[in-house]
Amino acid sequence: MTFLQEVVDILLAYIMESFDRSTKVIDFHYPNELLQRNNWELSDEPETLDDILISCRATLKYAIKTAHPRYFNQLSTGLDMVGLAADWLTSTANTNMFTYEVAPVFVLLEYVTLKKMREIIGWEDGRGDGIFSPGGAISNMYAMLLARYKMFPEVKEKGMSSVPKLVAFTSEHSHFSIKKGAAALGIGTESVICIKADERGKLIPSDLERRIVEAKQKGYVPFFVSATAGTTVYGAFDPLIAISDICKKYNIWMHVDGAWGGSLLMSRKHRWKLNGVERANSMTWNPHKMMAVPLQCSALLVREEGLMQSCNQMQACYLFQQDKQYDLSYDTGDKALQCGRHVDIFKLWLMWRAKGTIGFEAQIDKCLELSEYLYNKIKDRDGYQMQHTNVCFWYLPPGVRYLEDKVERMKRLHKVAPTIKARMMEYGTTMVSYQPQGDKVNFFRMVISNPAATFEDIDFLIEEIERLGQDL
Repeated sequence: MTFLQEVVDILLAYIMESFDRSTKVIDFHYPNELLQRNNWELSDEPETLDDILISCRATLKYAIKTAHPRYFNQLSTGLDMVGLAADWLTSTANTNMFTYEVAPVFVLLEYVTLKKMREIIGWEDGRGDGIFSPGGAISNMYAMLLARYKMFPEVKEKGMSSVPKLVAFTSEHSHFSIKKGAAALGIGTESVICIKADERGKLIPSDLERRIVEAKQKGYVPFFVSATAGTTVYGAFDPLIAISDICKKYNIWMHVDGAWGGSLLMSRKHRWKLNGVERANSMTWNPHKMMAVPLQCSALLVREEGLMQSCNQMQACYLFQQDKQYDLSYDTGDKALQCGRHVDIFKLWLMWRAKGTIGFEAQIDKCLELSEYLYNKIKDRDGYQMQHTNVCFWYLPPGVRYLEDKVERMKRLHKVAPTIKARMMEYGTTMVSYQPQGDKVNFFRMVISNPAATFEDIDFLIEEIERLGQDL
């Protein structure tokens, strides 16, 4: 008990420090240096609990404070106190989600929460199916697996040799997990056809239909279209209604990857960006992103009830006995690819109880308001040029700003964001990501999902970028 109390004290101190803007986001050291600063090696002999506490402190000392209001590096940021409490509770319970007999409360909470999410999507009476998975990439792979099984159920027993050449379609701006899922399922990355996006990053429906017709003419079988609701880089929302019309016309499974943007369904002000999602066959939705639920918390929602079970079940008699004395539909493990499955649902359920739907709505609206504030603040600022949203932008330092040679200008600009990011890590005051995209040189990609962030934090980020890049 004394040991655990001391661990809790360490954690509480770290939490307080994470929300303190005067502290660094990261105490950064390069890998070789960090390896030498502490003894991270494992030994044959056990250490004392006092040594273990030292290891806990050292780990948090060099960890990135993802709860810090000025940490903007990833899509998953922030730290919700109720969500944290829920995570502690599930670790204490140490429960596996595969059957009702070992996780009765958690299985029921997953049932009611998934039903609520399906209602919010717009499926009648919340009917359908779903499951919480380790992340959006796995949720997207589940959808592809179900689409293939729906069209060719024999593939489950006989494998890919029993089906014709399958092809899937997704935007050129979509998440890499669509191709990774095709690789894992034996469909192959070359069978994923990337559809052109417009200048704002939205999939072009006419190009989708053209590529579907081309594939059919070659004898291929189109089976899966993944539309993106909130692309990783630009934050673009594909035109779901137009895509659903095409999928219906050619009898193709329509999936919506809403890992990043799906949470906008919680906002009456912004949910119009997902108009048409109710026509999809499946949807990925990651509450651990915009809703700030602690990692991991990703849901796959499926419109057809029972499909997941028939697709994935193996009916192992040592776990999923058919003569149990309760409703076997609550033994959810056999519709999952995993056997052991972590309890992810309780964090979302408890936060939903604490905030209500209106609380999540306010939280999401605030993040969008902060993004709009950033956009308006930098679009006319000296040295900045906008490149659509998430918010994506370039910073032009003095040494680049007035160059007339366009080729040389782009060559130098490509080096600006990595240089500023390296300095940003060393100072440790804030973090934001950068990347190239297509023919565009490196730009900053700012995402906001931390409810603790304020307008002042946005101002700080802009000023810090200018400070770190003024001599370039």
